[in-house]
Amino acid sequence: MLDGDGTVRSGARWAATHGVMRLAIRARARGGNADAQVLRDAAVREDPFAHYERLRTAAPFVGGAFSKVSVHHDVCTEVLRSADFGQIAGSRTEGLPPVLQRVLRLAGPRPSVGPIDPPSMLAVDPPEHTRYRRLVSRAFSARAVAGLRERTRAIADDLLDDLEREAAAGDGRTDLVARYASLLPVTVISEVLGVPVAMREQFLAWGDAASPSLDMGLDWRTFRAVERSLGELDTWFRGHLRRLRRDPGEDLLSALVGMLDDDGSGLTEQELLATALLVFGAGFETTVNLIGNGAERLFAHPDQRRLLAEDPSLWPNAVDEVLRVESPVQRTGRRARRDTTVAGVPVREGDLVILVLAAANRDPRVFDRPHEFDVTRADARDHVAFSSGIHFCLGAALARMEGEVALRALFERFPDLAPAGPSRRRGTIILRGHASMPVTLGRAVRPTPDRPAVPA
Repeated sequence: MLDGDGTVRSGARWAATHGVMRLAIRARARGGNADAQVLRDAAVREDPFAHYERLRTAAPFVGGAFSKVSVHHDVCTEVLRSADFGQIAGSRTEGLPPVLQRVLRLAGPRPSVGPIDPPSMLAVDPPEHTRYRRLVSRAFSARAVAGLRERTRAIADDLLDDLEREAAAGDGRTDLVARYASLLPVTVISEVLGVPVAMREQFLAWGDAASPSLDMGLDWRTFRAVERSLGELDTWFRGHLRRLRRDPGEDLLSALVGMLDDDGSGLTEQELLATALLVFGAGFETTVNLIGNGAERLFAHPDQRRLLAEDPSLWPNAVDEVLRVESPVQRTGRRARRDTTVAGVPVREGDLVILVLAAANRDPRVFDRPHEFDVTRADARDHVAFSSGIHFCLGAALARMEGEVALRALFERFPDLAPAGPSRRRGTIILRGHASMPVTLGRAVRPTPDRPAVPA
């Protein structure tokens, strides 16, 4: 909890960063800046794609709320793959007036580990990033993910059985996000990492409250909730890692704990904690949004739903089309490590560049009919929803597999599945997904031994 001196320090951190940013975003949004309007207005974020198109000019970059912004697929890919650019850790406070920098120094750093603060893998460049990624990448390799497929199918079937029983006992309605889209990926990643599946509801609550930590310009109430949730996650994971040190299992976190006393090739205590928290959170956040976004798209496009029913081999491509047209991660940023050029445009050392991945995935120079949802699209996999370069999403293969298994099992078990009212979007900027999605399940088609729900 935040109280006493902790609240004062937290308030100082908020005022010197998010509070200042909120004022600047508001001013620029009122001046007509399309990027600032997305950051400022939750109603715009409900359907931001028209605003993204206002940023699509012939120039590689346009002026955003705080930096150069690009919506072009080739520019985003070039920046993400370039060694001339690095992560933006710390850059949110660079350029602040001296008085605000002093306030931040007096307030001190956040007491808990955050996903965008070093030593998080999201916040560092090589050689640290290379070392962290190498230690965990084996658990998310194509071979490892293939080995998880059968278990993921079993988890999906169990959750769908629960939905079927609940529907029979009630009015046939449920919240698809709360009862399925969120539970499947958090169960899978919990088993991979070796954290208690019985705590998955608590983990989801912590994750939901902490997810705005990726955004800028948070209001004080949201910022406080983020700090509180990160603090509670930090405390729980520290205790869990201590327990694994005494009694390790056959899971990823136990393996990482065993590397603490290595010769420098392993992880320090803080690096272990940051890696555990990031891999855990990232292991379900993107996939929750992918499953919810996919369901919504298929509700809105019954013709595409029929294609999948007629030809289930299209499901892997359909998942990539969902990722393309409804990117779970909307934007990312990089900082120039040296003077360079991108698409002929000079970029100075220290400049920030924001890459709107969601808009790059609808670039008409790459994708024909870019705003249409087409599960047969031949180049759907060319999206940049998982970023690119050395920071390409470590869990991309896992997310794709989970999305395919979850969506196919859902729509094959409940072929009459339909919305039961308007869904509600999450309020976050970086992450795009649904907070709730009421549905009517309809009749259930039970899998049989000769007709499994999701064949391999």
